[in-house]
Amino acid sequence: MKTDMNDIDKMIKDALSDEEAKFYEDLNEPSLINKLGDVYKGQLGWLAMIMNFIMVLFLILGIYSIVNFWQAPETLEMIRWAVVGIISLLTIGILKLYFWMQMDKNDLKRELKRIELQIAALNNRLDK
Repeated sequence: MKTDMNDIDKMIKDALSDEEAKFYEDLNEPSLINKLGDVYKGQLGWLAMIMNFIMVLFLILGIYSIVNFWQAPETLEMIRWAVVGIISLLTIGILKLYFWMQMDKNDLKRELKRIELQIAALNNRLDK
């Protein structure tokens, strides 16, 4: 059975009552900015703030190491500054991955809540 996502959404809306369908429509996908803001509002919001601060520190270290890399007179010193710059950029990338994973986790929670809503609506119909 091959169905399109829009067909599935239409089938879900048809199965819901008018009030439930209106509520379901209000559960639209938030924008990227709102998703990013939700990372700071959760239980680990304090950790996200600390990670942001650490990212800024590693960005400053990365810029500093790049500047010193270009001003280094010897090859060995250039290699050292390049390693520091690469490590700082990798650290920033890893911390950014944490934020994306948290946004994905919030998306999954939102979808599970939608499924819970649909199960509760189905349960109400079966009880009547």
